[in-house]
Amino acid sequence: LDKSLEGLVSSSHPLPLKRVIVRRVVESAETPLSQAQCRAMFALSTRLVLQGPDPFQRQVGRQVLEAYGRYHRAEFEAFFNRGLVLGLLQRGYGELSNRDPAILDYIQAGLRLIMSCPSVLELFELLQVEALRLVCERPAPPLCARLCQLLGDFPQCLPRGRKLSLAFCQQLVRSIAHFQSQGSREAELRLYVSQVTQVSGLLRSVWKAEPDTLLPSLQELFAVISAADTSFEPSVALASLVQHIPLQMITVLIRSLTTDPNVKDASMTQALCRMIDWLSWPLAQHVETWVIALLKGLAAVQKFTILIDVTLLKIELVFNRLWFPLVRPGALAVLSHMLLSFQHSPEAFHLIVPHVVSLVHSFKRDGLPSSTAFLMQLTELIHCMMYHYSGFPELYEPILEAVKDMPKPTEEKIKLILSQSAWTSQSSSLPSCLSRLSGKSETGKTGLINLGNTCYMNSVIQALFMATDFRRHVLSLNLNGCNSLMRKLQHLFAFLAHTQREAYAPRIFFEASRPPWFTPRSQQDCSEYLRFLLDRLHEEERTLKALSSTKTSESIMNEESQKQEAVHKAQVFAEAPCMGSGERTLIEKMFGGKLKTTICCLNCKSMSQKEEAFTDLSLAFCPPTSLENVGPKCVECSEVKDDYVVQTNTSATSPAGETLLNNLEVNGGCDTIMNEGTIKDFSTEPNSENTTNSELNKVQDNRDMSQRLVGKNTLSVTDLLNYFLAPEILSGDNKYYCEKCASLQNAEKTMQIIEEPEYLILTLLRFSYDPKCHIRRKILDNVSLPLVLELPVKRATSSLAVVSGGWSVGVEFSDIGENLAKKLKPSGADEVTCPQLVPYVLSSVVVHSGVSSESGHYYSYARNVTGSGPSGLCHQSTALSLVSPQDKLLTEESPCTVVENELDTEMPREWFLFNDSRVTFTSFQSVQKITSRFPKDTAYVLFYKKQNSTCGFNTNSANGLWVNGDPPLQKDLMDAITKDNKLYLQEQELSARTQALQAASASCSFRPNGFDDNDPPGSCGPTGGGGGGGFSTVGRLVF
Repeated sequence: LDKSLEGLVSSSHPLPLKRVIVRRVVESAETPLSQAQCRAMFALSTRLVLQGPDPFQRQVGRQVLEAYGRYHRAEFEAFFNRGLVLGLLQRGYGELSNRDPAILDYIQAGLRLIMSCPSVLELFELLQVEALRLVCERPAPPLCARLCQLLGDFPQCLPRGRKLSLAFCQQLVRSIAHFQSQGSREAELRLYVSQVTQVSGLLRSVWKAEPDTLLPSLQELFAVISAADTSFEPSVALASLVQHIPLQMITVLIRSLTTDPNVKDASMTQALCRMIDWLSWPLAQHVETWVIALLKGLAAVQKFTILIDVTLLKIELVFNRLWFPLVRPGALAVLSHMLLSFQHSPEAFHLIVPHVVSLVHSFKRDGLPSSTAFLMQLTELIHCMMYHYSGFPELYEPILEAVKDMPKPTEEKIKLILSQSAWTSQSSSLPSCLSRLSGKSETGKTGLINLGNTCYMNSVIQALFMATDFRRHVLSLNLNGCNSLMRKLQHLFAFLAHTQREAYAPRIFFEASRPPWFTPRSQQDCSEYLRFLLDRLHEEERTLKALSSTKTSESIMNEESQKQEAVHKAQVFAEAPCMGSGERTLIEKMFGGKLKTTICCLNCKSMSQKEEAFTDLSLAFCPPTSLENVGPKCVECSEVKDDYVVQTNTSATSPAGETLLNNLEVNGGCDTIMNEGTIKDFSTEPNSENTTNSELNKVQDNRDMSQRLVGKNTLSVTDLLNYFLAPEILSGDNKYYCEKCASLQNAEKTMQIIEEPEYLILTLLRFSYDPKCHIRRKILDNVSLPLVLELPVKRATSSLAVVSGGWSVGVEFSDIGENLAKKLKPSGADEVTCPQLVPYVLSSVVVHSGVSSESGHYYSYARNVTGSGPSGLCHQSTALSLVSPQDKLLTEESPCTVVENELDTEMPREWFLFNDSRVTFTSFQSVQKITSRFPKDTAYVLFYKKQNSTCGFNTNSANGLWVNGDPPLQKDLMDAITKDNKLYLQEQELSARTQALQAASASCSFRPNGFDDNDPPGSCGPTGGGGGGGFSTVGRLVF
């Protein structure tokens, strides 16, 4: 029968005829046969299965083998024995190699036929050994997949015992590492992927049945991908294993990997690079999860060198994976993390910038919902990076054009994303004995290290930095090659905006800006420092401009050089048309206002007027004790004001139009306050003729206002401003020498603000000299700080336009508080000028903690306030609805009240507390309550920003030059910041490694940061507010 069958299948008869005859041969298997006949049929069918030249013969062999083996099981058991199986696995069959998958097909078919026979157990034991031997020989994907299919169907063939089972898993991992696809066509790739899936599925089954084998298998996997052997590149097919690793093991495994001292940096770098390559595997799940977890784990233990190297090596590869829909989700997740965490330098982002536009256009052409969703995510990521690294318009303009139709994230969202993604924001998984990573706080703001009682400087610098328009002007200056103080301030502002450090040490700026009479390492007055700093910056700019103009006049230049000089002069200092004159310095544009002082002789009615520039107003307190003996005499009323100082920082105007900043005070008494001076030589100007009110009315108005101020429980800044601007009677020892009368006469002195500054700086004069004790005492009275302040400005209505955001003063408002229009009305009849209330919003508050100006501590509250929005705030959601004065009358609310009520619903986390190195979120309520909660902590210097004003600054640049609102940095500044950020990451990494080595023997304590509302902000010590004198010795090492 076997001879007949063999001749039939090899004959040339028609295929249908052959099939009919074969069917009858298969049906005859039920008839009894001798042992020799059965053996002959088994041998023939085996030969046909393994060596059949065509599919028909191999199919016939399988059908005959299955039929005769089922009906003659005992004979087949004797035929399919250990010797046959071992020979097939070790030597093959004839010309058929033992590594041909057909061998395993035949063995699997034989096992099915003898499953109920006792001899199958012997074959299982044999296959357990042979399976391990086979995987050690690194079988090709087809053979390995076929073996895994056999082992999956017959798990009894899997190696038994922990040692053999573990060895099998580890060798199978290494076998996968050697897999390579044999073709590039889609059908071949699909087959390859299915083969890999078969192998990884078997490993998953083993890990599930024997959990003890999982961790050693993963260790073997890491050993494979971390190997530095350049002659062997592990297969991307290893990615198929990741989806079978329980996600619950991420924390344990990442901690083990990142803290293992035996894992070298080169090995970790190699492993991470290869894991990123796994993103190319089409069916892999959770690869991005493990990659991101490992990136975060390395950041937590401060191994920044690895992160930098891997990011720069692989960022372009990850970006290119976005072109392939199957792997796009994982690639975008990894790309987002890599870019958002790489915040010390634009290098990584700029590697992919040239490829962004083409990818965006591709997504748009697809038009698929999935492509649109990915495009929105990519656009948000790109906006975050352009915000963080502004200053490259030539790179970003094509991108902005490509994504102009896509929604743009808000600035608050961008800041939140960046702050949460930085390497320095990753929480460490190390034991608590290792110090907390000293990265930027969650505010995203940078503190200033106290260099030894330098909190007076730190608080002022932070307030100036948070004056958004001033900061932007400073950062936009072109000061290359200049070693001026403004250049050093620009350098300091740039580092505060872009450094990765938690706190920056402003040593260079401190040495350059410290007044010569300030003793180093001793506490000083922040108001005095602020005046000195602004005066220095002002005078320095005037000097540079004068030198520039002199040099230009002395040299003869051709037309081209004249053009270049003009461009240079235009860039040296921003010439934004803020207050009219184009020759004003930056300090004058930002902080300069004008004050007119008028002295009217009460005898002849002649008037003397003088206009002075100021950069800050010093507001004296109205003491209750000086009002006890208020009587009808004018001199007694004058004493109310003369006992306390009214100090103004002014600049006198010369006939030539030059301005000189100096410190002046209006002081009729003998109290001594910082930088005392005297206003002298009032120039006589045309007198006002309409002075019909009596002197008695003037005195009564002054007394009424003083009594109103004293009667209130808590003074407000508005009260002090009213008191500053209230008319003053000069009598007694303070009589005024009238040139017209040629004698000393009683006179009325009034001060009026005729030109308002962009930033109004108010200093509350809390320190007065006690002649009895010869000390300077501090006035601890609480002063309420209005969120919106209205500054009365008097100017000619015929020549000056109405300030945007102001209200007409032609309507009488109900006097629910301080009606500035009424209180400051001059004693005479209506003049040609009328007061206009210019609204200001609170920007910063410098607080002094202590009882003396020679001791204590300074810190500051500040918020983001710009002039670009309707409300002058950094967000648009609280835009003001400025209703008409008539509407105010109906509701009996002043404009200031309505504005403040609307602004009081502030955005969360809008205010910041700057306390030397420490920066935390706070609220306006904390600012208001600071003195009531901590009586020695009082507001000292206030910064108010004029509302609805941009000072000529267009921050909404259409061409994207100012992506984040701040101007682009000069290249040398950006390079310096990038270099320092890299140095900082190296310092952190070296410090972490040193501590890790000492962790076993050293004990450290963890001191958590408190919240600003829980404890008083503290004081300056010898090393300065917790900031110390600098970085630790370990931290300053460079490698």
